[in-house]
Amino acid sequence: MRNKIVMAMLGVLAMAGAAQAEALTGKVAKRGLVQAGAVAVEVLPLAFLSEADRAILEQVGQMQPWYTAIAMSPDEGLAVEATVAAANFHDTDAASSVALAECEAKRKGAAPCAVVALVRPEGWAPGGFQLSSAATEGFRTDYLKARGPRALAVSAFTGQWAIGAGADAALVLCAAKPGNPADCAVVVQD
Repeated sequence: MRNKIVMAMLGVLAMAGAAQAEALTGKVAKRGLVQAGAVAVEVLPLAFLSEADRAILEQVGQMQPWYTAIAMSPDEGLAVEATVAAANFHDTDAASSVALAECEAKRKGAAPCAVVALVRPEGWAPGGFQLSSAATEGFRTDYLKARGPRALAVSAFTGQWAIGAGADAALVLCAAKPGNPADCAVVVQD
């Protein structure tokens, strides 16, 4: 396991040069991020969802951090183990992939799982710079207040993130997070 972690960290460090070239400055990132606050829940227009299901999904979605996706097994309904919310990712595409994979692993019905709801920040629009709810808060409270060299690295696949004293430190800290994400990349650097 330790060798796997070390190899992943070396792979991440090898990609650091490419990731650094694409990183935003803190000032640019600050302008591009949504303000912390309310979420918007999009319940997808799927025929198998009842009005009661839609109301429950709206209510549950309001309690989730952004970017979250909720997947369910159409044959089983909402109140089963296969209904999964993948929360606090950096976009709903990654959250949807994780929610679907976890739902599929647990479903007992014949029909494949489907994403039924997406949770984003209120006022969200496609494109632009996005961070999970937790990473947005960390960026605002820790990154922007720090002095000296600093970088923010994120894992698109797991939603993990880390702030370090420079790109290499941020990448190592991100890769050491639970799940040992191997896709960490520097997205903000000063």
